[in-house]
Amino acid sequence: MPRWVPLLGGVLGSTTCGLLLYAFSVFIKPLRAQFGWTATEVQLAYAIAVLVFGLMTFPAGKLSDRFGPRPVVVIGGAILGIGFFMVSTIKTKADLGLLYLYYGLIAGFGGGLVYLPPIATAPKWWPDRRALATGLTVVGLGLGSFIMGPLATSMINAFGGALPVFRYVGIAMFFMAIIAGLCLQNPPPGYKPAGWNPPAPKEGAPKAGRDYTFGETIRTAQFWMLYLAYFCGSFAGLMVIGVIAAHGINEMNKALAASMGVAVSALPKDLTAAIAMKAAIATSCLNAANALVRILIGAIADKTGTRICFLVTFTLQVVAMLVLFPVGKILFLLCVVAIIIGWNYGAMFTLFPATCLQYFGPTAQGSNYGLLLTSCGIAGFVANLIAGQMFDRFGTYMVSFVIAAILVAIGVLVLAVTRPPRRLEA
Repeated sequence: MPRWVPLLGGVLGSTTCGLLLYAFSVFIKPLRAQFGWTATEVQLAYAIAVLVFGLMTFPAGKLSDRFGPRPVVVIGGAILGIGFFMVSTIKTKADLGLLYLYYGLIAGFGGGLVYLPPIATAPKWWPDRRALATGLTVVGLGLGSFIMGPLATSMINAFGGALPVFRYVGIAMFFMAIIAGLCLQNPPPGYKPAGWNPPAPKEGAPKAGRDYTFGETIRTAQFWMLYLAYFCGSFAGLMVIGVIAAHGINEMNKALAASMGVAVSALPKDLTAAIAMKAAIATSCLNAANALVRILIGAIADKTGTRICFLVTFTLQVVAMLVLFPVGKILFLLCVVAIIIGWNYGAMFTLFPATCLQYFGPTAQGSNYGLLLTSCGIAGFVANLIAGQMFDRFGTYMVSFVIAAILVAIGVLVLAVTRPPRRLEA
């Protein structure tokens, strides 16, 4: 198999996952309007999906290590597409539980199976460019969400509701993920690209040792420090992804209503629809940066190392989270901050798997990174639950953004003191 094919599978698979997760904020207002649900009730569906998605990456990694990536992704893709499609069958306010079942549990379950195996597989085909290969494999998360934001918003405006989006996009996701799985397989044992040999160790460098097993990995302090840092960074990123369109709509509607001297509820529908499309632009800006950085940060990290990249992106994220609320009413500034947040958030999904690979070796990468990625699911669940509750209580997301900034600051401190584990004797 040409080694670019697993990269293609990774792009298709992660694009499908991006369609699933990273544009949910555009659904919040239309679902609330159609069914009368609260922000917390709608946000909980996304929180459940992120939690299940994240928790499933660990068994997906274990299954991929044992059976290979192809069957795991094909089965997961079918489940993902069916779950997303089934949301379109919801009829009444009393069907809230079905939203949690179809979108949160079923689609989130399938997405978790689709996402991890390509990340563990593609770098094995590219030992000469591991970080870059990882970035290319996950670039679709940002690409899918970049497409989904304006696509879903325009479909919502055209159909007058969100449910048709789930029907038609669900069908597309079903086939995209299955094709992605068919592109994946592990390289043969001892594989090396033609003309490439592992670089000789530098003079005075420690002798090469063996890879960590999964059991040895989880007994190191470094693994759990990475886990905590991943949680902190994901908390902020997934919160913003889940609410940025709703935040923009809320603040721009209030600003427009104040300028016109009317209540928000009295704004003409054509004006609120235009504001919804503007807020979707912020979502797309975030996700475009989210996609682009996954490629660029891999090339940068291959030269500078992941630690410097971590410290720079996490520090910038603290600042961005603190200014996100006041810029919500101004589209240009909201888009600028969204780009910064998307850039910093997307970088994690190249830097963390590359660091995990560097620290513990490729042998158990599927299991190691699968467990590490569960922190992302837990963070997304907690973050979006808090975001919904804070909005229902205060009518804004300001408190939620401050909490996220504090957690990312903790992540900066954790990453600043984390060093690679000792080499194991072969």
